[in-house]
Amino acid sequence: MTTVAAEKYHGTENDFLVVDADAPVVDRAAFAATHCDRETGVGGERTGADGVLFCSLDPTASPVRVTMTLVQPDGSIAEMCGNGARVTATWAARETGAREVVVETPAGDRRAVVRSGGVTVEMGRPSFDPADVPLTHDHAGPLIEADVEGLTVTAVNTGVPHAVAFVEDVDAVDLETLAPPVRHADVFPEGTNVTLASRVDLDDGATAGAPGAPEAYRQRTYERGVEGETLACGTGAVAVVAAAKRTGRLDAEGPIRVSPPGGDLVIVVPDDGPATLTGPVEREFDVDLEVPA
Repeated sequence: MTTVAAEKYHGTENDFLVVDADAPVVDRAAFAATHCDRETGVGGERTGADGVLFCSLDPTASPVRVTMTLVQPDGSIAEMCGNGARVTATWAARETGAREVVVETPAGDRRAVVRSGGVTVEMGRPSFDPADVPLTHDHAGPLIEADVEGLTVTAVNTGVPHAVAFVEDVDAVDLETLAPPVRHADVFPEGTNVTLASRVDLDDGATAGAPGAPEAYRQRTYERGVEGETLACGTGAVAVVAAAKRTGRLDAEGPIRVSPPGGDLVIVVPDDGPATLTGPVEREFDVDLEVPA
């Protein structure tokens, strides 16, 4: 029996196994399916994981660089994962002592800063362009507050595609029933994540991550590749703020708090630069995992 060393992390309860990319795991899809299973996968406080991060570190680069490949429970590779990037940066910082890290992803390089109070990662510029989301070739323009399988959604790519719907109360929606038809809708040829958001009015004097932040949102996301709801989704949190700005719900560029079930994230989506995602990361444990034959 071959085993490989792994570490379990989570970013606002979005949990991952981190494995060195050079580990002898020939069938990464089978490895992810085995150890991410929520009923029979790796143990700990919560069985299984939302994916496996295969990481290749270059400690000689300046800043330190780490290549992140996220293999999801269904065996697919995600182009980008905000919380996964924060976990990867934390892992690289632990390995090297660096505090600035460049995370290489299929969606491009993402700069991250690791601090004691949380990790901030650049997320690129959200795009509503039909070619970037992507939408079907016959779709003439951006998909903004359009009906898709009975849900009013705005389509945006924040490293991966999201269909964002603003609802009165995210907890009042049966996400597991509502999301799959949208996730597989014909207008999304590569599928999409489905993200719900509802506005939270802040008390006078309260802030959403920084002084003067105007409001906050609650978030729930049904993730493509996980094929179910996750407790946090960083690309989804950025998609909420980007879609809120695009649809006129939000004017501010400053920090906005977005709260999935797993905790609070702070998002900035400027008009003329990359979005950023900030939130906590926790390391849970080391473990040796069997490599499926």
